[in-house]
Amino acid sequence: MIYNEVIACLYDLRDADKVALKAKKFGVVGNNALGIYHKELKMIAKDTGFDKELAIQLFDSGIYEGRLLCSKMIKPEDVTEALMEKWVKTFENWEICDSFSMGLFSKSEFALVKIFEWTKRKPEFEKRAGFTIMASYSMADKNSGNDLFEQFFPIITREANDDRLYVKKAVNWALRNIGKRNIDLNKKAIEVAQDLLEFQSSSAKWIAKNALNELQKEHVRMSDYPRAIYRNPLANTGHR
Repeated sequence: MIYNEVIACLYDLRDADKVALKAKKFGVVGNNALGIYHKELKMIAKDTGFDKELAIQLFDSGIYEGRLLCSKMIKPEDVTEALMEKWVKTFENWEICDSFSMGLFSKSEFALVKIFEWTKRKPEFEKRAGFTIMASYSMADKNSGNDLFEQFFPIITREANDDRLYVKKAVNWALRNIGKRNIDLNKKAIEVAQDLLEFQSSSAKWIAKNALNELQKEHVRMSDYPRAIYRNPLANTGHR
């Protein structure tokens, strides 16, 4: 498909009722939104295939779903740091933030850099992007040792007092995902959550209680990453 064909396809799928429903039910309000669900955008992306130039054109189209579609049409290895910085500054809701951060940014070579940079940012969805990358990276990276993920705990502690809804949810998400990598990180994540319970802020307490509720379940599902250690019966416990 060429640019004009994709734009025409998007307008053919527009649905004002879906725009209203997404705003009311999911809190998703996007500038110049047409009301197209992800499953429909995925079908367009599948038909079009990966196309960096077209993806960038769609992002710049001014259409909300054009931007969402961009995140599905560009490969992580084709994402530049300049593009990431340009795009993150436009995020206006959790949907587009997570679409880029989970499927694209967390798989790029700049993922770790942006975790450390963006979690310090003030704008709500720039900061959320940093923590969403952290949460996704903690599940996607199957080989790194625990030391890498332990670096994230001070960041979580530092930002736990941010009471903005979409920030605290992402902070909680990251803590839970780190704690489900393996049994050792589970113990450390629980310790972090227990420390957060002592904070005065309601957001820190909410993050802590929600994380503990999942991480302390009797049968919490672990990824056991890296599996060469955590699913190796000959490996010693307590590996880092």
